[in-house]
Amino acid sequence: MTDRPWWQEAVVYQIYPRSFNDSDGDGIGDLRGIIDQVEYIEALGIDAVWLSPIYRSPQYDNGYDVADYRAIDPLFGSMDTFDELQETLHDRDIRLIMDMVVNHSSSEHAWFEASRTDPDGPFGDFYVWREGDPDQPPNNWESAFGGPAWTYDDIRGAWYLHLFDVHQPDLNWENPEVRSAIIEVMGWWFEKGLDGYRMDAVNLLSKSEGLPDGDPNGEWVGQEHFINGPRLLEFLRMMSDEVFEGTDTMIVGEMPQLDVAEAHAFIGDGPFDLVFPFEHVDLDFGPGGRWDVRPIELSELKAVFDKWQRAMADSGWNTLFFENHDQPRSVSRFGDATRYRYESATALATILLGLRGTPFIYQGQEIGMTNRTFPSLQSVHDVDTIRNVQAKLDTGEISSYEEIRPVIEHRSRDNSRTPFQWDDSHAAGFTTGDPWIAVNPNYPEINVASEEERDASILDYYRELIALRSADQTLIDGQYELLAPAHEALYLFTRTTGTDQRLVAINLSGEMETIVLEQLQEDAEVLIGNYDASAAGGPELSLAPYEARIYRQSV
Repeated sequence: MTDRPWWQEAVVYQIYPRSFNDSDGDGIGDLRGIIDQVEYIEALGIDAVWLSPIYRSPQYDNGYDVADYRAIDPLFGSMDTFDELQETLHDRDIRLIMDMVVNHSSSEHAWFEASRTDPDGPFGDFYVWREGDPDQPPNNWESAFGGPAWTYDDIRGAWYLHLFDVHQPDLNWENPEVRSAIIEVMGWWFEKGLDGYRMDAVNLLSKSEGLPDGDPNGEWVGQEHFINGPRLLEFLRMMSDEVFEGTDTMIVGEMPQLDVAEAHAFIGDGPFDLVFPFEHVDLDFGPGGRWDVRPIELSELKAVFDKWQRAMADSGWNTLFFENHDQPRSVSRFGDATRYRYESATALATILLGLRGTPFIYQGQEIGMTNRTFPSLQSVHDVDTIRNVQAKLDTGEISSYEEIRPVIEHRSRDNSRTPFQWDDSHAAGFTTGDPWIAVNPNYPEINVASEEERDASILDYYRELIALRSADQTLIDGQYELLAPAHEALYLFTRTTGTDQRLVAINLSGEMETIVLEQLQEDAEVLIGNYDASAAGGPELSLAPYEARIYRQSV
C-alpha cells in the first residue's frame, strides 16, 4: 500500500456510450449496453471508467451540448440505469468518471431559453450576449467548428457567443450566478457517488474584458482572448475549493493549447489533479493548421513526451493518451494499420503504459481499431468536420470535398466514433438494428471475438501490460530518463527506483533496427514483449519492425 492518490496507480478506460454497445436495437449505444460488458472491462484490468456525456441533450454535438445537467438522455437510459451502472462498477472496484461540460450548454437548456426571452430576468445574463447590427458580429472571433463564433438571435435581438457549434452558447462565467449554478450541479453528482470529472474545454471559461478582435491570421481567430483568460485560475480555484476539496476524486482538465510552463498552475497545488495537454497530438498539423497534415518525426514525438515527463518529475503527474473521442485512431496515425497492425498497436501500448503518468485507453484501442474511409461529406456525421469543410467550400479555400478528403480521413473525429467491434456478426455485434454511424468495414477481421481466438493478440497484450504496470511500482512512479533522443526509429527510455530499473525499448519503424546501448545489461530480463523470439540482453540491441520490450535489470 502507498499513500499516493488512487488515480496515480489507475488505468482509465474511456467509453463513448453511443458507440460502445447497444442493448435495445435502436442503433445507439446505451447504459444497459455498458452494464452488459462490465466483465469485459474488468478483465482488461481497468481501474476507472470515463463516460462521455450522457446528460439530456438534443445531440447536435453528440451530448457535448447539455440541455439538462441533472437528467440522463433517454437515448442512453434512465437515472435508475445510471445508478445500476455505477453500483455495478463500484462492486468491482472500478471507479466512474463523467464528462462535465461547463464552458457552454445547449441552446435548448432552460437557462438559454429564459435568457433569450427575458433579458431582464434572472437568467438574462447567463450567456455572452452583445447587441448590435444584425449583419455585423461583435468581433472577428471564429468557432472551432468553422465560421463566426457569433449568431444573431431574432428573439432577443442580440448576438450570442458560441466558441463551438451554433447550438452550444457559451456560459457567462463573469456572472456569479452561473458559477454557483455549475458548482451546485457538480456537487449534486458527487453526492450520487461519482468519482471524478473530466472537465471539457475548461480553459476557455474566461474571456478578455471588452471581447476585442483577435489576430485575423491566428489558427483559431480570437484564441488569445479566450484561451487561459484573465480570470480562469480564479474561477477554477473557486470550483476546487467549493466542490473538489476533501473529496477522494480525480479531476482532469481538458486544456487545449496548454504548454508545459503553464501546467503547474493548474495541477499539484492548483485546482486539478491532472490536465490533458495536446502538444503530442498536434504534431501532424501542417502549415494550414488542423485541417492540413504533415508527417510526424519520431524525434519530435519523443521530445514532447520527454519535456512533459521531466516537467512533472518532482511535482505534478502526467496524463498519457494517444486516442479519445476527438482524436483519430492511433494505429492509423502513429503506427502501420495494414502490414504491422498488431506490432505497431502493441508498440504504442508499450509507450502508453511504460511512461510515468496515468494511462487513458479509449474504447477499441485495445483491439487495434483503425481509421475508416469517408467517400463523401454526406457520409460524415461529425459537426466539427462538416462545418469546417462547408466553411472552406463557401470561402473558396477548397473547390470540392475530394480535395480535402485525405485530410478528413486522417483527422475526422468520426474515426474514433464508429461502433465498437465486438464480433463479425451484423453491425460488428454492436446492435441488432441499424447503427447510428456506419461500422468500419474491416470489422469481420478486427473485433473482440477474433482477438480472443488469436495466439498473439493486441487485446491479450493490453491485458498483460496493464497487469504488469499495476503490479510494478517502478513502472508506476520510477524516475524517467530518455535514451538516444535523436534516433528516428527507436524510442528508448528507463524507469528507475533505487537500484531497480525498467528499460523500455521500442522500434517505431517498419525496418529492423540495431543500436549499441550501454545502458542495457547482458543479464537484463524481458518482462514483456510483442514478439515471440527470446530477447538477449545488451549492449547490442536489435529490434524487429515495431518490436517492443520492457526489460528488468538492477543498476
